[in-house]
Amino acid sequence: MPVSLDVEIYRDRPREEWQHAGGEVRMSTLPLDLDAVMAELPAGDGPDGMPTATAMGHVHLSVADLAETEAFYAGVLGLDVTVRSYPGALFLSAGGYHHHLGANTWTSAGAPASPPGTRGLRGFEIVLPSAGEARRAAERLARAGTVTEATDDTAVAVDPSGNRLRLAVA
Repeated sequence: MPVSLDVEIYRDRPREEWQHAGGEVRMSTLPLDLDAVMAELPAGDGPDGMPTATAMGHVHLSVADLAETEAFYAGVLGLDVTVRSYPGALFLSAGGYHHHLGANTWTSAGAPASPPGTRGLRGFEIVLPSAGEARRAAERLARAGTVTEATDDTAVAVDPSGNRLRLAVA
């Protein structure tokens, strides 16, 4: 199965402009003028990946199974499901945001995690507001048997689809 890494370019709107339908935030995928976006890049940016300090507002993951993904991110980590009705996708957040995490099975339904050495997302970080919240989340991950490494203020875990995440404190 070919592995692809897609990057969503998104402009968030103020919360008062969000539209809702049936208790969910309405989302859409609209065309983008990619040439205009690429023209905004500083000269000399190379293809070697993102700079270490790159911050993402939200991440979309390719996952094998949406029910397992929801059980992990909502059930174990405690994120809120914001949209479940988008075909083949699930959206989750914290603090009432439209979504911090998107997960879909569009190219990955039933597929195992990407093998080592393939291009793609190496991992992502979830930044929690306090050491206490990070510790409680790490304890839930440990009880679920998903923690691969842990220190006093961070934990690294792997979700059911093999996506690696790290908990950190703001």
